[in-house]
Amino acid sequence: MLPIQNFKDFISHNALFTSNDKILLAVSGGKDSVLMAHLFKLAGFDFGIAHCNFSLRADESQRDESFVRMLAGSLDVPFYVTHFKTKEYAAKQRISTQMAARELRYNWFEETREANDYTFIALAQHQDDAIETVLLNLTRGTGIAGLHGILPKRDKLIRPLLFLSREQINKLISYNNIEFVEDSSNSSVDYARNKVRLKVIPHLKEINPNLELTFEQNIQRFAETELVLQNAVSELKRDLLIEKKDTIHLSIDKVKALKPQRLLMFELLRPFGFSELVVIELLQALDKQSGTSFYSNSHRITIDRDDLILSPVKEDHQQIAFIHINDKNVALRNHELFMSFNDEPYFERNTHKAFIDADKLLYPLVVRGWQSGDKFMPLGMKTYKKLSDFFIDEKVPLVEKDNVPVLVNGNGEVIWLGGMRQDDRYKVTSTTKKVAIFDLK
Repeated sequence: MLPIQNFKDFISHNALFTSNDKILLAVSGGKDSVLMAHLFKLAGFDFGIAHCNFSLRADESQRDESFVRMLAGSLDVPFYVTHFKTKEYAAKQRISTQMAARELRYNWFEETREANDYTFIALAQHQDDAIETVLLNLTRGTGIAGLHGILPKRDKLIRPLLFLSREQINKLISYNNIEFVEDSSNSSVDYARNKVRLKVIPHLKEINPNLELTFEQNIQRFAETELVLQNAVSELKRDLLIEKKDTIHLSIDKVKALKPQRLLMFELLRPFGFSELVVIELLQALDKQSGTSFYSNSHRITIDRDDLILSPVKEDHQQIAFIHINDKNVALRNHELFMSFNDEPYFERNTHKAFIDADKLLYPLVVRGWQSGDKFMPLGMKTYKKLSDFFIDEKVPLVEKDNVPVLVNGNGEVIWLGGMRQDDRYKVTSTTKKVAIFDLK
């Protein structure tokens, strides 16, 4: 017997969808998603089943697809399937296989939902998944949104099994003799989530046997706290973000008066792509010389006399490029910059290479042409020098200096004039633990 009424009550209480909605179920073939499919059928909802074959586990992947296809047939519902070249996509995008699978499946789910007039996409995540997500977020570093982890409903994604724990799902599957397929990768501790699931949570349950209930209550509190923060930030935006033509101005005095300053400033700038580290550097530089700039993927914020000026970065890949920590190379004009790391503190005397203390880098880095007002501390010196003056001293012709790629840290500081001189502040020293090597071709 399945908990149909509890299932319906959870859907109703969280306003996940109505009886008139069509729901697309993401079904892998595992216990969780198979149980979800049976609950939808017994509850009388209108749904279809979507399955992704990531081509990662050879015969096992094909077995899963065949099983889900038969499940959809036995439930008499539409079936949608796709095949991904996951490893090729991961290599091309320079991301992990897990991240590639996530991007691929969510994009395809949304395309399938729109093409077939489904209202929402149902994911079979349960209470233990929510706990694992919060613990992983805490381990990696997170804001308030990361503390509430996965919510029952966000945009077009719904999670109607969050009223059940993994243990409850296992018992329901066993008691009702429901067939499923097991993903062998679930038992591997090579993945961070599996380590939390298999090694961390069992110890936490020894301390608190009611861990699922405790986290359910905590997640609700964190979600409500995030709502309070969002309301406060919305009020601040109206007062602090002043639009002027193509730019947004923030009064430096008002920024200094924010309490708590770092949290509120990060929330204000997060929609523009600024990382927390860059926000911290910005706040520490509020009293520095005007003209200092900080970058995100899409925007630049510059310290002026009385204001911070926020402006979009034009998408001209011939003029500016961004480097993320996992990037291997980036092109700018007729140059290509390659990036690698070394755990040994060493350097070479080569003007076409820069050897940088990796712990001082704030991502994303920026590669661009020089700008009026740029300055740096040339290697071997302890005073600043304007790039324009440095070019004059080095007798660089006007035409050539415009082609010199400038590597800029996430806090706006110049790290290296490509092919000429790096900044002394970022040099490798005896205390350097990891070296970032930039090679200009």
